[in-house]
Formats: sequence, C-alpha cells, structure tokens
Amino acid sequence: MAHAGTLTINKLNKHYRVKDKNLHILDNISLSIRPGEFVSIVGSSGCGKSTLLRLIIGLEADYQGDILLDGKPISGTSLDRGIVFQEHRLFPWLTVEQNVGLALENSTLPAEEKQRSIQEHIELVGLRGFEKAYPHQLSGGMSQRVAIARGLVNRPEILLLDEPFGALDAMTKYKLQNELQHIWEAEGITMILVTHDVEEAIYLGDRVVIMEPRPGRIKRILPVKLPRPRNRLDLEFVRIKEEILSEFGIYQEAEEEELAT
Repeated sequence: MAHAGTLTINKLNKHYRVKDKNLHILDNISLSIRPGEFVSIVGSSGCGKSTLLRLIIGLEADYQGDILLDGKPISGTSLDRGIVFQEHRLFPWLTVEQNVGLALENSTLPAEEKQRSIQEHIELVGLRGFEKAYPHQLSGGMSQRVAIARGLVNRPEILLLDEPFGALDAMTKYKLQNELQHIWEAEGITMILVTHDVEEAIYLGDRVVIMEPRPGRIKRILPVKLPRPRNRLDLEFVRIKEEILSEFGIYQEAEEEELAT
C-alpha cells in the first residue's frame, strides 16, 4: 500500500497574461486535505478547477501562495503525484501493459519489481487477460481503467482525477465510479476529483469543495457523512445534492421558470 499524502494549499492565487490583460484565475484558495481522504471539487466552467489540478501536479510554477505535500513545497512533476485526465491519452501503438509501464520509465525500481507492479495494477482495475491488447481493442471504459492503472502504478501519495468519466455513457460511468471507490479503499492513497457531476462528487467524496468563477474561489466545503457504499436514492444523499445545486442557483432558477409559466 502506498503512503497517503497530506496536501496543504494556503492563500493560492493564479493569474494569466492574455492580450496585455492580467486575468485573475484563482483567488485566495486555502484547503487542507488529510492523508487518505477523497475530496471532490465541483464548479461551473471557468472556476479554475482544472488549473488548480495543474498547479498541484506541478505542470505550472507561476503562482502566489503555497502548495505543500507533506509539508514540503511542490516543485515540478514527480512520481509522488499521479493524474488521470478525461481523455485516456493511451498510445495506440502500445499494449495495455506497455501503456501502464510508461509511468515507470523514470522509476529506479528493478525491472522485476516494475513488471510486478504493472501486473498488480492491471489486475486492480479489472483488466487481467488484456495485458497484450491494444487501445483500439478496448472500450472507452476499459481504456480509462488503463489510464487509472497508469496513474497508480508508481504508488503515488496523491492521485488527481480531472473529469475522468466525463466522456463515458451513464452505465459505464456508474460502474467505474464503484470500481474507483474500491481502488481508493485498496490503495489507501489521497484522491482529489474534479467533476461537473454533483452526484458523482457526493458518491465518491468525503468532502465536496464548491467553487465559484471569475476569479475561481472556494464558496463552501460540504462534508459527506454517509456510509459506503452510498445509495444515490437515500434521502440524505438527495438532500446533499439539492443543497449543492442550490449553491449554483439551479433550483431557484427552476422555481422562477415554473412560476413564470
């Protein structure tokens, strides 16, 4: 089992320079994530959710404030942080095991340990028997499982997930949400999920971070104190969903439209 990382974000601000204008993307973001916690981040387009993940993974260094992993400042990309994107980004000329193994290219592990880790994580995501298959022989859901295995194979302290199921059909999405929960429990690492899907955020998260845009800031953090596995039809689950949607004014707008008809 991997070591679970503690992430601390303190007074984080991010700006982009676009056409001689200074765009404020993230405003005073402060968030502390405990070891082994699953945190979901929701918000409308333009609230800076994906930018926040890029800063945590280390793809950008130009920001103000602090991003600390286990008390140490994050500097560039590292094997202690894995990421899974909405698109699986598999190389079509490589097999499943070769795609997963790409994440170990910079690892100092002996070849035998690398192969063992690759096999363990292929089995973890339920793809045993597909090691020699190519991406064109896989469904969208299977391809995303390969991407998850690739993100985990280094046994990172934190796994970041940027809309990982956004391009999948509803049934495949539900199935992979269940499997991701089992993987999280098995690996014991810290996970941070960015999603537009409020139901997904509640189903998977210990807490839901609600962001608002222009500039992106944290509006509210809502704990999800529901036993796992969670029932989407449970009254408390539905109440939490309605509470989050109300933060975006969705129910208020629906009521106003109904009164106007």
